[in-house]
Amino acid sequence: MKIQEVISTGDKKEFIRFPKRLYKTDPFWVCPLDNEVEAVFDPGKNHYFKHGEATRWLLLDESGTTIGRVAAFIDYNRSKVYRQPTGGIGFFEVEENKEAAFILFDTAKEWLTERGMEAIDGPINFGENDTNWGLLVDGFVQPGFGMTYNKRYYRNYFEQYGFKNYFEQYSYHKNIAEVEVFPERFMKIADWISKRPGYTFDHFRYSNTRKYVDDVVEIYNSTWSAFKEDFTPIEPEILFRALKKAKSFLDEELIWFAYHDNKPVSFFILYPDLNQILKHLNGKLHLLNKIKFLIMKRKHVMTRMRAVVAGVHPKYQNSGIESAIFKQLFHVFRKKRFYKELELSWVGDFNPKMMAIYEAIGAEKAKVHITYRYLVDRNAVFMRYKDEIGVVTDHKTGTKTED
Repeated sequence: MKIQEVISTGDKKEFIRFPKRLYKTDPFWVCPLDNEVEAVFDPGKNHYFKHGEATRWLLLDESGTTIGRVAAFIDYNRSKVYRQPTGGIGFFEVEENKEAAFILFDTAKEWLTERGMEAIDGPINFGENDTNWGLLVDGFVQPGFGMTYNKRYYRNYFEQYGFKNYFEQYSYHKNIAEVEVFPERFMKIADWISKRPGYTFDHFRYSNTRKYVDDVVEIYNSTWSAFKEDFTPIEPEILFRALKKAKSFLDEELIWFAYHDNKPVSFFILYPDLNQILKHLNGKLHLLNKIKFLIMKRKHVMTRMRAVVAGVHPKYQNSGIESAIFKQLFHVFRKKRFYKELELSWVGDFNPKMMAIYEAIGAEKAKVHITYRYLVDRNAVFMRYKDEIGVVTDHKTGTKTED
């Protein structure tokens, strides 16, 4: 077998073509758009190259046929806040061959360790964690847009190589087609919050994008800074780009904000499940497929929604504000009856509050993804993510203090 770095135009095309062959007979796999995959590795389109680097490889058999691929990357901003410098691997695909899988792991590990990395997370994305993050281990059905789908045997390869469960990500599903009301206790809390003085609610509008982007940034950075170990503030430019890319399919009434005395305190972002259309495009967005896309959108082929991200300002957590936002969304569901299913993903096993909210509206756990971590020093002490939350590490002295 021969490992080959992806450099030429032909290599880049093969990197994209290989999964199409691997999953050819799988009824659930959804081919991502070719240009979206390539954009991850384009410094001109992926701003993570401003503070990181990435490369990728193909694995060929003796006849020169591709039997695997992998990418490795380092986000230096994220890496430096861990207990040890940490890189990542992703876009891992391989035929059912343990030796081939281990060659791919070895290649990525060598590249990362040469650059000073002492730990490897995977499979993850060279970008935001709302896309291409974690290995699917339970719930092998058609994935929601941005969620990973993979071969069942990958789990054995990761674990046999030495990757350990760093944290789990859960996706909850709820059929809303027949639901006329959320659970009574949930709605009582929502009604109570909605009527309290000073609280107002509003949905996103492209005509005022700047305001809503600023609101998301304020809430997100206040909320997630509590997770000290790997928090990096979100940049407004990331949101502008994401909203611009999503404009062709995004529903403004699926993004809601809560305000208290005009101060943004919570948001909840849902996307229509674009995968229900991408399933029919084979990764291409030429003229014919653009027409097909518009027709399917008009016919409301996208009947499922995916919760992409949510945030509640720390001062308003445990207030029930999430219930009030769901009440606003519930009215949208009742108005737009073509939406049939809600996927609430992904919530980490370190976030029991959000799991409780999802369960409170009657959603059921449907999928499990695992983000693995590999420690290069096989004698180093492994810690799961939820055990590291709140621990601040002084990398210069090596001491730890509880936050």
